[in-house]
Amino acid sequence: MFAKVPANVLSDSVAQQLLDKIEAGVFAPGSKIPSEALLSEAFGVSRTVVREAISRLKNEGVLQPQQGRGIFVTAHASIRPLRIDADEASLPGSVFHLLDLRRAIEAEIASEAAINRSETDLVAIDEALAAIDEEVADGHDGVRADVAFHRTIAQATGNPYFIRTLEFVSQYLETATRITRTNEARREDFSRQVHEEHQAIVAAIRLGDPLAAANAARQHIYNAARRLRQAGFA
Repeated sequence: MFAKVPANVLSDSVAQQLLDKIEAGVFAPGSKIPSEALLSEAFGVSRTVVREAISRLKNEGVLQPQQGRGIFVTAHASIRPLRIDADEASLPGSVFHLLDLRRAIEAEIASEAAINRSETDLVAIDEALAAIDEEVADGHDGVRADVAFHRTIAQATGNPYFIRTLEFVSQYLETATRITRTNEARREDFSRQVHEEHQAIVAAIRLGDPLAAANAARQHIYNAARRLRQAGFA
């Protein structure tokens, strides 16, 4: 029923095969999956590996334990969680793909922030922008402050789904942001460009101009990719 699992991909492979079976309808929503012992034998791995795979699927809302009865497929198991491989995300090609994703998301976020921002939001955005300069002046790379700046703009939209999506993507964007900021820090002209691009986003949001805000955010990410390519990162 299951393919044997290579040793180097144990728990991830077990979890993925279980997901494939659930998606194919082998284990329907509400049905009970085989015991750890049976799965261990079927996959040819230890019960610890099976337990780790099941734990991951529990955390993702795919499986749910029922006291004294076993592990069951949840009613919403067909709603697949979005995943990005963390190791893959640090590869050069993936960095550019992540920048494409970030461009699409953040353009809309900036647009909505321009429409919905309050005076309190504007103060928070200004403070977040200043924090980037402070981190860099203190000798840091400014990555965390950069991510926080963009999150503050997302908060100004008033849309919790923008915030959650950005938080999810930011888990993987930190690597890409560190690469871009390290590259930008090597050249004064790059660093100046980044600062001016951030200022343009903030200015458009302050003016309440959604089109200008979206264009400024979009241009910022385009330029980040361009600066990486100019530096020979590919």
